[in-house]
Amino acid sequence: MSAASRVIVAPAATAQPVSRGMRLVRAYTRNRLALFGLLLLVMVVLLAVLAPWIAPQNPYDLKQLSLMDARRPPGTESMAGFTFVLGTDTLGRDIWSGILYGLRISLTVAVVSALVALIIGSTLGLTAAWRGGRIDALIMRIVDLQMSFPSILVALILLAVLGRGVDKTIIALVTVQWAYYARTIRASAMIEREKEYIEAASCMRLGAWRIMTRHLLPNCLPPLMVVVTVQIAHAISLEATLSFLGIGLPETEPSLGLLIASGYAHLLTGTYWISIFPGIALLIAIFAINLVADHLRDLLNPRLAR
Repeated sequence: MSAASRVIVAPAATAQPVSRGMRLVRAYTRNRLALFGLLLLVMVVLLAVLAPWIAPQNPYDLKQLSLMDARRPPGTESMAGFTFVLGTDTLGRDIWSGILYGLRISLTVAVVSALVALIIGSTLGLTAAWRGGRIDALIMRIVDLQMSFPSILVALILLAVLGRGVDKTIIALVTVQWAYYARTIRASAMIEREKEYIEAASCMRLGAWRIMTRHLLPNCLPPLMVVVTVQIAHAISLEATLSFLGIGLPETEPSLGLLIASGYAHLLTGTYWISIFPGIALLIAIFAINLVADHLRDLLNPRLAR
């Protein structure tokens, strides 16, 4: 065969395998409602993070406040020259600035309490599933006792004893949340521990802690991810309720619940903006988190995904 008649065939390009995480991301972005919720949640988080730089004033810095600006309606100008887009409250604080700072502290309290409750609940749930017997029975009876009381009632009692403060509010939220994580991961771990890879790890005489953390826990994460997102939204609403009742965060800390409470007594006087706008911001934040959690649940559940 001559050199001119030779045909060189290039090897076919092999398709790169797509990871499970990338498949979940593609499936998530194909749902317009889920993508809208994700973008809305990103916007809320960015507003909270950038609050010190984009807020017209620090509503909790007394040097920047003036009683001459109290109860100004939306769209009026302040004594300092900027516009109160959403009006002011009874102390002359800019409502828009208060919402930005309130989102910041509400998200911080909710995320920190959810992560601490996740660590405690996951540890106890894995221990109950792995050990079984009396340890499992004891832990699950405590979980049943915890979940038999309303969350708001337990938080009210704890804060009545501990007092007001960010750290006290986080302790109260962790106390009412950890049982959900313990029950969820225990149910998943009871199924996973009967599978072959766990039996193989046990035959290799690996330590119990190593099996639970390196083999059992990663396969129990999908349902936990859904519970975390739902509990963050629940923690935001619970913190706002406690602050509205006057036993959550102190007056010196920005909170959406405190902003709603400060204008509640003036709703019938025409100054609706003091409570209405913080309430709308609270609803938007919870709505965005619930949208993300709802579609995440559908993706991680094979039956719902089909």
